[in-house]
Amino acid sequence: MGERATPTKKHLHELLEAFDTAMFVTRHGEELHARPMAVAAVEGTNCVWLATSIDSPKAAELRRDARVSATFQSETGRYVALSGSAELVTDRAKVDALWKEAWRAWFPKGKDDPSLALIRVSVDDAEFWDDGGATGARHAFEKVKAFASRERAAPVIGEHGRVKSSDPG
Repeated sequence: MGERATPTKKHLHELLEAFDTAMFVTRHGEELHARPMAVAAVEGTNCVWLATSIDSPKAAELRRDARVSATFQSETGRYVALSGSAELVTDRAKVDALWKEAWRAWFPKGKDDPSLALIRVSVDDAEFWDDGGATGARHAFEKVKAFASRERAAPVIGEHGRVKSSDPG
C-alpha cells in the first residue's frame, strides 16, 4: 500500500481486507451479471484478486469486456463499491501464492488444477461507507428511539470516502 497512503486510502484498504466475499459484476452483452465470489487477496486500494475457472462463463465475459464492478457488505454496517477492469491471470507462481485450501471444493486437483485461474481487478474508482463501531451503535440507538417515538430517525453520519486510481498517495 505504501507509506504515503492518505487516511481515506488507508481506511478503504482496511475495509477491503476485512471482507471475504464480494458480489462481482461482469457484462454479458448488454446485461450485467453478478455473482458472489470469495476474495483471494487485496493489494492496497488498487487491486483485488479473485479465483475462477478458466472455462467459466465469467472468464468468457471478461475476455469480451474487461469492465467490472464489485460490492462488499458486512453485517456491521460497512460497505464498499468499486469499479475497474479485470484480467485473467494464469501465472502459477501467483496462483500458488494466493491458493486457499477451501478452493479445493471447486478445484479438486488443488493449486495445480489446470482450470484454476485468478482474476486481477484493477480498481479505478472505489467508494466506501463505514457505519460500524461506535457509529453503528449510535445508528441503532437512533432507529430504536425513532421507532419508540414514531418520529423519523436522526441521521447518523459514518465515515464515507471515495478513492480514484488517479488520486495521489
